[in-house]
Amino acid sequence: MWEKLTRIWKIKDVRDNVLVVLGLLVIVRLVSHIPIPGVDLVNLRNYLAGNQILGLLNILSGGTMQTFSIVMLAVGPYITASIIFQLLTMIVPSLEELSKEGEGGQQKINMYTRWLTVPLALLQSYGMIRLLNQSAQKVLLNLTPFRVITIMLVISAGTMFLVWIGELISEKKVGNGISLIIFAGIISGIPNALRTIALNYDPSQFYTYVLFIAIAIITIIGVVFITEGQRNIPVSYAKQVRGNKVFGGSSTHLPFRVNMAGVIPIIFAVSIMLFPSMISQFFVNANSAFLRHIATGTLGLFQNQVFYNILYFVLIFGFTFFYTSVVFQPQKIAENLQKQGGFIPGIRPGNETEKYLASTMNRINFFGAIFLGVIAVLPLLAKGAMGTDALRIGGTSLLIVVAVAIETAKQIESQLTMHEYDTI
Repeated sequence: MWEKLTRIWKIKDVRDNVLVVLGLLVIVRLVSHIPIPGVDLVNLRNYLAGNQILGLLNILSGGTMQTFSIVMLAVGPYITASIIFQLLTMIVPSLEELSKEGEGGQQKINMYTRWLTVPLALLQSYGMIRLLNQSAQKVLLNLTPFRVITIMLVISAGTMFLVWIGELISEKKVGNGISLIIFAGIISGIPNALRTIALNYDPSQFYTYVLFIAIAIITIIGVVFITEGQRNIPVSYAKQVRGNKVFGGSSTHLPFRVNMAGVIPIIFAVSIMLFPSMISQFFVNANSAFLRHIATGTLGLFQNQVFYNILYFVLIFGFTFFYTSVVFQPQKIAENLQKQGGFIPGIRPGNETEKYLASTMNRINFFGAIFLGVIAVLPLLAKGAMGTDALRIGGTSLLIVVAVAIETAKQIESQLTMHEYDTI
């Protein structure tokens, strides 16, 4: 590890990129501690501590909600907008064609995603204000219509600021910017979590802590295993004679990762799982008895651990296949192989190669999706033994942290490798 850090420091381009990313993440953490005036922070922390759904949101946002920061929504609205547009890309023909136009088309879709993020941020900020205003504890002080609009605009601007920072980070090719912002938020909460555990340590719960550590280790090993695992598809290139020279005739392989979607299915699943409960919170005290019944039933359903675990597993499984189908395009791979004179031994070029690649990826992805889903729900299954909701938050956070760390390390390693080739 020290050798790799030394290499990063010696190569100016890589060192500058890493330092810029670290500086941007520091800015994100500084901004997350800027509160909006007129909020009773003590009552707010007490309210979040007693609300499981908002407590999870607070952890994933890096504690920005408990300070009612100007970036309290973090990049949540942007993630929601991304999910919407990826679904629309599969349904709307014009967006599907746009996604096939390469980098230019992807830039347009990203622009549309940013536009959609603004109204979603305004809507979510208004919903959060309404939710806190309905709480039994007095959280928001002197709440006038002008003040509501001001808070909505400030929070929405904070979200777009984080999206901009995330894009700047992604341009440095030191990891995905949005994922790193979430990663930094989770990591920043670890010292406080350890401090809380130390202060509330109960010797009678020793085996519970041992179980937590064991599950954490198993989760880390599992995430590393499925992230690093891949199947190599052999590819041969036909010999081509041009004049007196012979080209081609070499053999290589196509690497198919077990979990090509990375951490995205986890983030998507968490966002979807939180949405129904968040909406239901608004209608618990509604005037209509029907709405109150629906809201109470929904909250009770999501508090049922069996239902929660099954839905969480299914969402991760489904989003793994969905996102892989978006980023993996066997038709393009088959066309490129055919143009370059490459073929898979025993498989005809063209449509047969496309079908073979698609079926192979589906089989590999099936086991990867199951493994990722099992690892995700493993901490939830142990919740009964722990007797606390902390493990639920810890399991989800641990999955994100490990996957983002691996992805970032790979991108840095690729920059180091490219620099070595450039110097040859």
